Amino acid sequence: YCDEVQAFHAAGGQFIVSPNCDVEVIKLTKQLGMASYPGVITPSECFAALHAGADCLKLFPAFKLGVDGFKAVSAVLPKGTECYAVGGIDSHDFAAWRQAGIAGFGLASNLYKPGETAEEIAQKAQILVAAWDACP
Repeated sequence: YCDEVQAFHAAGGQFIVSPNCDVEVIKLTKQLGMASYPGVITPSECFAALHAGADCLKLFPAFKLGVDGFKAVSAVLPKGTECYAVGGIDSHDFAAWRQAGIAGFGLASNLYKPGETAEEIAQKAQILVAAWDACP
């Protein structure tokens, strides 16, 4: 995937969000001056990503780890490590994840599905933003 990272950078890309923890991709991303957001789920992947230079961690698929799993993993991470929950998270989950220390969320199918109107997407976005704003 390093060829894709180089092509993305050449096209003006500023960050790479990946579904996995590929140390070579992380290192190249950082060498090119871009931010790196690798997908991780285990403590070993978290530490490998951070050691390679990741800017933050994308917990994927977060619903498999769960809030309690995140609490356990984050307890051993360096203080200040930003983590984002991606995959299977919806507005009703926001408060529990935020209370556990998650920095934010990556949203996909719960925000957009092919064929939906702009109005439908706007309604979903309003619900998601309201849930975020209601978090402690």
